[in-house]
Amino acid sequence: MLLQSLVKLVPFYILYTSGALAQNTTTTDLLDAQTENFVNQALADWKSPGGVAIAFVRQNEQGEWVNIETRGYGRATASGNKVTEQTLFNLASISKLYTVSAIGLLMHNESVTPKFDWETRIVDLIPEFNATDSAVRQEATIVDFLSHRTGYPRHEFSYRYNDTVDTLINRFQYQRQSLGFRQRWQYNNNPYTILSVLPPRFLNGSITFARYVKDNIFEPLNMSSTTYSYQIADATGHRADGMTRKGWNLYKDVFAGEPAATKWWSGTTGGEDGNILSGSGGVISNAIDMTTWLRTLLLEGRNPATNTSVIPADVIRFASTAVIPQTFRPEYPEVSLLAYGSAQLQITYRGHLVVEHPGYVRGFNSQISRLPNDGIGIAVLTNDHEYGRQISQLIKYYILDRALGLEPIDWSTRLQATKINPPARATPRPTNTTLPSANFTTFAGQYRNDGYGQFELCQVFPEHAEATIHCKALVQSLPTILPGAVHPNVPTFFGALDSPWFTHIRLEHFNGDLFNVSTLISTVQNSTSEPYWTFNDHSDSDNGVVAETEVVDGRVFIGMAGLWFGTWEPSVPPFTPKPHGNTVRERAEIYWEKLQLQY
Repeated sequence: MLLQSLVKLVPFYILYTSGALAQNTTTTDLLDAQTENFVNQALADWKSPGGVAIAFVRQNEQGEWVNIETRGYGRATASGNKVTEQTLFNLASISKLYTVSAIGLLMHNESVTPKFDWETRIVDLIPEFNATDSAVRQEATIVDFLSHRTGYPRHEFSYRYNDTVDTLINRFQYQRQSLGFRQRWQYNNNPYTILSVLPPRFLNGSITFARYVKDNIFEPLNMSSTTYSYQIADATGHRADGMTRKGWNLYKDVFAGEPAATKWWSGTTGGEDGNILSGSGGVISNAIDMTTWLRTLLLEGRNPATNTSVIPADVIRFASTAVIPQTFRPEYPEVSLLAYGSAQLQITYRGHLVVEHPGYVRGFNSQISRLPNDGIGIAVLTNDHEYGRQISQLIKYYILDRALGLEPIDWSTRLQATKINPPARATPRPTNTTLPSANFTTFAGQYRNDGYGQFELCQVFPEHAEATIHCKALVQSLPTILPGAVHPNVPTFFGALDSPWFTHIRLEHFNGDLFNVSTLISTVQNSTSEPYWTFNDHSDSDNGVVAETEVVDGRVFIGMAGLWFGTWEPSVPPFTPKPHGNTVRERAEIYWEKLQLQY
């Protein structure tokens, strides 16, 4: 028996250590020619500019890993490199489970004092934490933060690349709440970012959050390609570009566009020490390491190579325990309601329990799922910005149908029919527009919101004779760094921000005190004639993001709404409610005040 076991292990060990994963020869591979044809056809049907990496594992009733498979399909980079099992993708919010695991490891660390658990109040761990809602300040617990039930919306733009977690903790107390505490599930990255401060604080600043996860999770599991560092990922030569459709026009062809790379979301700051994005979505990994992670989760935290505990089993169980409903009704007959735990959600698919979490961020849309009752794990990593979410879903369901022996469902056709709905066209600017209640030049200058920091709004058209040196330089550079972003004869303002989410904000006058707002990304490309291109300019569509200007007692304010609370699909409740009121301040998700500076 021992000899037979060794014979089975030898070919797997040889291939694993040489960088390729193999399967038990007695089991049919699932990532075979049939799956390859399906995935390639899906990429073609959706005219994807990117590609897909898949990890699939399966355990039999005897506990043997009968499938450990990885494959890559499609385009990894704008230069034409192909996706392989080694291609590195930004995992985005899939990273959140590592944050939950890190907190769980601290709880089990005997040297950590004071002791705490999932129901410990945030203020007892982070005394300076505060919130506009006194109940959140006094009662919010770790599990409230992890299960997205604080009542606070996304407020994604409240931090910059070089901000610290301490900065975000301070800003949280000034951000507007959109729902009641524990009223409903409402996604918010910021609580995960705040919780990433716990490892360095409990360990007296001896280690950063990112290095703590590396030392206690990645390295013990031999996940050698997984990192929080863009620099390390880039140096391997295996980093994927986040791919998008340049020139994408929903009103001409919902799929067409020239394949182009987007700016990497996690930036280039921090190295192995990570940055402000680490706790909520900073992990970079590949399909090979995902086979290790999937098996670790199915084994409730045990290392699949050594069977030693890396993450305590109760931490894995807690993360997947439902806390709050995510949806009000099932989207399709084959799936149940979504129930959210802590960086994990539960759903049943055709009678089978699935524990999973998606990861969506600029250029990358992925899904990692496990079926604990069936011993199955799947990771589908994509670098398609516009439709990677749908592509990862339909591939996941295809693999599940095959692995479970179910009659296949044509998810590709179904998702194209239900998920591709071009937004309403933008309302044309009136030909007989009225002017704002103050001169346009009044609105140029430095603005501040205590929950968001400070930025300068520069008047681009009509030209501002008394513009600052910074604004003059910005206006001069716009035709190069944001080609086509300045529309002729429309009074327009621009601001440059070091935000992970966008590089510039544009306010175009619509009528009276109302402006249309766009968030744009200046994107480098390999072209001498056009070194940059403008990403995310949806001028043809009604994006619902607006700014209202007002002058009150000589003080200048701008209220912005439609984006700062975050967006969700209104067809799939719950979605983030928008503020209403009789004043600009009441209607604003974020309310900026112009600083009275002397130049």
